Amino acid sequence: MAYKLGLIGHPIEHSLSPWIHQQFMDVANIDGEYKLYEGDHAKLPEVIQQLRDHRIDGFNVTVPYKQVIIDYIDELDPAAKALGAVNTVVNQNGTWKGYSTDGEGYVRSMKEQFPSLLNEASSVLILGAGGAARGIYRAFIQQNVKRIDIANRSEQRANGLLELRQDPTVSTVLTLQQAESQLNEYDLIIQTTSVGMKPNTDEQIIRLDHLHPDTIVSDIVYQPITTALLKDAKQRGAKIHHGHAMLLYQAQLAFEKWTGTNLDVGHLVDELERKLRGE
Repeated sequence: MAYKLGLIGHPIEHSLSPWIHQQFMDVANIDGEYKLYEGDHAKLPEVIQQLRDHRIDGFNVTVPYKQVIIDYIDELDPAAKALGAVNTVVNQNGTWKGYSTDGEGYVRSMKEQFPSLLNEASSVLILGAGGAARGIYRAFIQQNVKRIDIANRSEQRANGLLELRQDPTVSTVLTLQQAESQLNEYDLIIQTTSVGMKPNTDEQIIRLDHLHPDTIVSDIVYQPITTALLKDAKQRGAKIHHGHAMLLYQAQLAFEKWTGTNLDVGHLVDELERKLRGE
C-alpha cells in the first residue's frame, strides 16, 4: 500500500513536514508520498475537495486552519474536541477523524529527553495562553503532575485554559511579573508564544534572575534553534529543551495514527536540527 499524506495551511512552502515524514517512511520501509496543499481562505473549499478526490489517507493541518478544518471533518477525538483545534486528520474508510497531536507530541519529546521529570510531584509553569499552550496544558493534565501554573499578558485569556483543568491538578493564573519572581518554584518552564522567533531573536518573554539551576527551560520556538530565553537559561546552569523536538514528536504521533507504525525517532532530532540550520 502506498500512503497518500499531506499538509494544508497558508503559507506552507517552507514546511519541513515533507522531509520529516519521508524520513519516517524510509525508516519504516513504507511506500508513500507527503504533499503540500496550499491555499488561502478563499481556496480552502477547493483544497478540501482536492484531498477528497485524491482519497488521501491522512493529512496535517497548520495555521490558519486548525479551527476552521473542524467544519469539514466528520468526527473529533476527545482532545481535539476539548481544545477546539485539529492538526491531524485520519481517513477511516471515508470518514475523516480529527486529532490534536501537539500537546501529546510535546510530552513525548519531554519524556524522551528527561524521562524522570513528569510525576505527581512536578510543578510546571506555562508562559502564554494561545493554542499551543492549550494543547500542552491539557497533555500535562493527563500526566497527573502536581501543579501547572499559567503566566500570560492577558489574564482573561489565561483563565480560559482553566476550563480544561481536572482534579487533582492545581493551577494558578499569574502575571508575567509574578512568574518572574517565583521561577525557583518550578521543575519545568515552557515558553509557548512567538516571542524570540526570527527575526526578533533578541526578545525574551521574562527575565530569569530567580531561575533555579535544576529547572528545565523549554521553548517551542525552533527558528532560531536556541532562542534568547534558552541561551539565558543555559548560561545560568539550567537544562534546556528545544522546540524542534516537539515538531518531530507531534509528527511521529500523526504518522502513528495514519500508518499504525510506532517509530523510534530519537535519532532524527539532531538531523532535524541540522536541517533547520541549513547544514
